[in-house]
Amino acid sequence: MKVRTAAAQVVGRVLRHQGSLSSLLPDVQSKVPERDRPLLQELCYGCLRWQPQLDLYLQRLLDKPLRAKDSDIQALLLLGLYQLIYTRIPDHAAISDTVESARALKKPWATRLANGVLRRFQRERETLDEQLQNDPVFSSAHPRWLLDALGAAWPEHTPGIIQANNTHPPLTLRLNPRLQSRDDYLATLAELDIDARATPHSPVGIQLARPCDPTTLPLFKEGGISVQDEAAQLAAPLLELAAGQRVLDACCAPGGKTGHILEAEPDLAEVVALDADPRRLTRVEENLARLQVQAQIVSGDAAEPGTWWDGELFDRILLDAPCSATGIIRRHPDIKYLRSPGEIAKLAQLQARLLDSLWALLKPGGVMVYATCSVMPAENREQIEAFLTRQKDASCDTLTASWGMAQSVGRQLLPDADGHDGFYYARVRKS
Repeated sequence: MKVRTAAAQVVGRVLRHQGSLSSLLPDVQSKVPERDRPLLQELCYGCLRWQPQLDLYLQRLLDKPLRAKDSDIQALLLLGLYQLIYTRIPDHAAISDTVESARALKKPWATRLANGVLRRFQRERETLDEQLQNDPVFSSAHPRWLLDALGAAWPEHTPGIIQANNTHPPLTLRLNPRLQSRDDYLATLAELDIDARATPHSPVGIQLARPCDPTTLPLFKEGGISVQDEAAQLAAPLLELAAGQRVLDACCAPGGKTGHILEAEPDLAEVVALDADPRRLTRVEENLARLQVQAQIVSGDAAEPGTWWDGELFDRILLDAPCSATGIIRRHPDIKYLRSPGEIAKLAQLQARLLDSLWALLKPGGVMVYATCSVMPAENREQIEAFLTRQKDASCDTLTASWGMAQSVGRQLLPDADGHDGFYYARVRKS
């Protein structure tokens, strides 16, 4: 399959809310030549990163809206605009390949449409830019509801969040220091002419200046390094792990934090890795096997402990809760299109259920760490404030740290264009 045809199919299905990039792209990647797979990923992710802006162009370039069943053609036109604006692909190649992809999609009627829209854009771009320059959706490439939500929550920080969301994320590694010290590993990378630096907040993090295939890096096959953003690396230290503890990693897939817990304290009595999706637990098993660590992997709904819990209380619980993922938009740009205010409200209800259900599984004197990759207060600070009013035996630690911003409860990290993702953490103790 030609790469632009494949990209149009993936983006078109996202536009129809039939899946996300992370769920749709792997199946299609196998259908294009290996040499074209990086371009396929760039086209899909780049197109959806700038979709709010590209769609405003397209609305003015079309004489009438496309039918819902032609979302693949809509995607193809958005991809054509993305190539003309944001890639080094020659204009003539971007246009001709877009036109040919309409035929490959078995919609030959769209070839003239694609050619006309893209060539009209070339002629009228300056005028279109003047018409749209004062539209914040156009200038930020963020939907209006998200701009309003960010402005209400973080008025002083919104420009920085927008900038971070529209950039490519860095490649960050988590090193197992039991195999090699961070300084020694940085020296090893330097000998290979790989530019890297230590992360400022995680003591085991390394950020590469340029992305690469991590499987080719030293210690990867031995399980000495894992790909994990610096913000996600802060979870394990917050748990205050010690030998002999029983630990639950709820909502654990794909297992990055589970692996970090086991690396940080090898003498734990037991780690239970729980997730509601059996298919995702396969990925957890694979990741832990590569790291050469073991956990009890359990399929079950964290909000319904009666279906999986053995009755033995936990010393530590990590709840990496399902959330809007608005702190990792740069890694999942389709979030801009797929999320809605109503969905965030539903997620907040689910998070409250999970907190209350798992609290009953924690020993007196135990610790629960609540984490999200969201920047929305309703999922973070407000969520924990409400939890503390419901659970009278719960108290929230004041987290003094070099990272993030102190909240009334917990700490909030906002996405950093040159560093970590957006995350929230709160550590709650049971009296």
